[in-house]
Amino acid sequence: MEVIVIGAGLAGSEAALQLSKRNIKVKLYEMRPQKTTGAHTGSNCAEFVCSNSLGSSDITNASGLLKHEMKILGGELIKTAFECRVPAGNALAIDRELFSQRVTEQIEKDVNITLIREELTEIPDTPVIIASGPLTSDVLAKEIKEFTQNEHLHFFDAIAPIVEKESINFDKAFFASRYDKGEASYINCPMNKDEYEKFYNILINSPKIELKEFEKGAKFFESCLPIEVLASRGVDTLRFGPMKPVGLIDKRTGKENYAVVQLRQDNSAKTLYNLVGFQTNLKWGSQKELVHSIPGLENANIVRYGVMHRNTFINSPKILFPTLQTKKRADMFFAGQITGTEGYTESIATGLLAGINMAQYLNGEKLLELPKESMLGALTHYISDEAHEKFQPINSNWGILPPVELPKKERKNKKLKAELMAKRSEEFLLAML
Repeated sequence: MEVIVIGAGLAGSEAALQLSKRNIKVKLYEMRPQKTTGAHTGSNCAEFVCSNSLGSSDITNASGLLKHEMKILGGELIKTAFECRVPAGNALAIDRELFSQRVTEQIEKDVNITLIREELTEIPDTPVIIASGPLTSDVLAKEIKEFTQNEHLHFFDAIAPIVEKESINFDKAFFASRYDKGEASYINCPMNKDEYEKFYNILINSPKIELKEFEKGAKFFESCLPIEVLASRGVDTLRFGPMKPVGLIDKRTGKENYAVVQLRQDNSAKTLYNLVGFQTNLKWGSQKELVHSIPGLENANIVRYGVMHRNTFINSPKILFPTLQTKKRADMFFAGQITGTEGYTESIATGLLAGINMAQYLNGEKLLELPKESMLGALTHYISDEAHEKFQPINSNWGILPPVELPKKERKNKKLKAELMAKRSEEFLLAML
């Protein structure tokens, strides 16, 4: 038995490793470095493109529960992610270079996986998992479109700038985590009202990179909006979003500031930090002016500027079962962001499920359809729900899970609700495995 996996990103790498664990041969196709995407910078497998954070690792957080479920299901990349962890409070942030290097080495050493560095331009008529990602090449996207007989949908994703720590002015910046939870691992750049207004005026008046013709008319994904799009919604929008000052007290002054820019550690060496929530499509000269207007970053050395790119996803409700198997072809599965599950953690999780289910299919066994009470099950049922008339990408969140019953006096207790949902998920998964 042999399976072709298209794309060695997070989902494809996880799927390939899951198949190998079940003694199934895999040909893993990756077009990089022969052909790049415009967003990737290297050629390693499982490269993190946007942020270096997989979100919260707390089980009472929706993303944290998804990570816990992957551990229960035997996920490979989630183990590597924790091994490559860098400080980020309750969030699971990683050294992205170390992570992709380790995943690449694991795949290259695996006797059941053959990594093929070339673009696959046709969908094979043999068992296949398509995990080509949100930046699927135009040629393959056309093939997928013909197979699905559905128009692709598009949205934009944006990347935040990264700066060198040694260029940050700590006479103004300070380390802290919100409400002092966990390790003080974020760098915070405080602003008073005048400084914020100066920053805001630069932002809303800065020129943006011209979109290509094929990108015009596409939609942004709401949870990863460029900062300039957020700013266009009102002068205080950022102060209630990524620049929220609440819970971030500079102990040198004891004051809560008007606005705060947070930076998150981006590598194990603690030399690089990315600007949290600063995804942007501003021209690079404008980005430099904007970053340097932030107190503490006046002389920051920007090692990567923000960029914006088009992401592609299929109309999954018309195409997929909750098992990630296609309705049209039993030996074809999709995984990753191309399915409309948005986020790093979600990409790995769907690769995990697709890999397991392809193995189940090849062995003549019943496919694993996860319960809606689990986060991954809720995600896969959501994206395959034919009731969607206008399907848009989604990430893990409590709203897609069935509600739990709480005593009347506890109905507003969000933490208790999350704890009960997490416990229920674990019980359902362990019962079915």
